[in-house]
Amino acid sequence: MDSIVVTGGAELRGEIPIAGAKNACLTLMPATLLTEEPLTLMNAPRLSDIKTMTTLLQSLGAEVSDLQDGRVIAMSSAGPVNTHADYDIVRKMRASNLVLGPLLAREGHAVVSLPGGCAIGARPMDIHISALELMGAEIELK
Repeated sequence: MDSIVVTGGAELRGEIPIAGAKNACLTLMPATLLTEEPLTLMNAPRLSDIKTMTTLLQSLGAEVSDLQDGRVIAMSSAGPVNTHADYDIVRKMRASNLVLGPLLAREGHAVVSLPGGCAIGARPMDIHISALELMGAEIELK
């Protein structure tokens, strides 16, 4: 087995900037639909999926602002939210399915198309649908 051996004697000090994680940011952004309180995400990566999620949340009624060149995202869903996610946005990104749970929790119903956007290959939604059904949701696939 390969290994790295570090022999030192001096205490390490300093700071290293860490890039924001896309998947962490994409799972946190829909949480704005759960509360009327403002939320702020810092160190957000500047990627197309983050822009797509921003557009999706805005279409659902959330206010989303990019600050500090997009590295900070300020969000609020204090007003009414739309429970019908726009297919033209949802089809662009697999993580679009992450708005389904918050919409169900807040409004008791939602219409969200099966997401697209995955070049990796087949990744079925079965586990998400099963989990929502186990929590009492009635799912209708059309």
